[in-house]
Amino acid sequence: MDGRCVRGSGFLPAHLPQPLLDPIRQRLVPEPLHGDQILLRHLPHLAPRPPLRGYYAGLLLSGRWAAGRRRPAGAAVRGKCHNRPMRFFNTEGPVRPDDHYAIPPLDRMDVDELLALIRAKRYFVLHAPRQTGKTSALIALRDLLNSGEVGNFRCVNVNVEPAQVARDDTARGIRAILSNLAESALLLGDDYPDGVWSDFLAKAGPENALKVLLARWCVANPVPLVLLVDEIDSLVGDTLLSVLRQLRAGYEQRPEGFPQSVVLCGVRDIRDYRIRSSAGEVIAGGSPFNVAAKSLRMGDFTEAETRALMAQHTEETGQRFSSSALDSVWTQTRGQPWLVNALCAGACFDNRREGTARGPSKWTTSTRHGRS
Repeated sequence: MDGRCVRGSGFLPAHLPQPLLDPIRQRLVPEPLHGDQILLRHLPHLAPRPPLRGYYAGLLLSGRWAAGRRRPAGAAVRGKCHNRPMRFFNTEGPVRPDDHYAIPPLDRMDVDELLALIRAKRYFVLHAPRQTGKTSALIALRDLLNSGEVGNFRCVNVNVEPAQVARDDTARGIRAILSNLAESALLLGDDYPDGVWSDFLAKAGPENALKVLLARWCVANPVPLVLLVDEIDSLVGDTLLSVLRQLRAGYEQRPEGFPQSVVLCGVRDIRDYRIRSSAGEVIAGGSPFNVAAKSLRMGDFTEAETRALMAQHTEETGQRFSSSALDSVWTQTRGQPWLVNALCAGACFDNRREGTARGPSKWTTSTRHGRS
């Protein structure tokens, strides 16, 4: 095993422009990383050093690196990650605070406004560009509502993206949505939809099954239901139109006979575009969801939030970003969450050099995803 650094540690897409990474990587204070599942990597300008092997490669070390040296019993450890796997910068899917450095999603929004809309029985839209943290925010909102800390609610989130492949086939699309909704409820401990959705689909047909299921579900349990619909604008044509029409048709029955509040989440504001068929024909003029009271847009990280995210890495690993590195990340990303995480992941974990072959880093001993 030599000390060469190669592409492909798995933390960052290989296509991220190298010029974006170099200014950050060159400004990192050169200290080794420490953690239960340590990535034994070094910045490009440091000379290669012998890697630790076996079990002790994952243990915390104290002080400076010394080849083959084990942490003395009782020695102080750096950071707070010695009782759990090391966290990392996330560039794929919803954030999980146990696994990822994270800014709490609801801290980036006006929670009082969200709760006021829900308590007032309003339907509204949440939209933002991709990789901004919308799904993470919905999950956090669901957990907050189900916690009982802000009132007596039951909240279910459903991702309708699997129905995208149905396109204009309403029967297939609604079937996929009902199945996904039942599964989401089941994971939260509510088995009512799972036992009845297929019967409602058979009796009411795809044009009315979603409305019937939501109405009966609310009647069966008096606790107000809040429904969070993710990736709503992934739906196409008649399937999208059917979902929006059924939600609007049940609106006046809320909260006893329909969800008290519905949040539609996507890249676009669903109220502002015409629904087209797969062939491009406009099939609905005006807004098919004109019961939406408000449209909220989720923004990027502020400069303070960008710095706070990077500070979590420093706190847990002891590896510091210089002030010029912090400034460079903000200047190049302006807080766009995916790009902030991608740049930091590339600078801290993905030790790559141009012209080297693809493959796992020679300095990587283990990761939670099984790469080595």
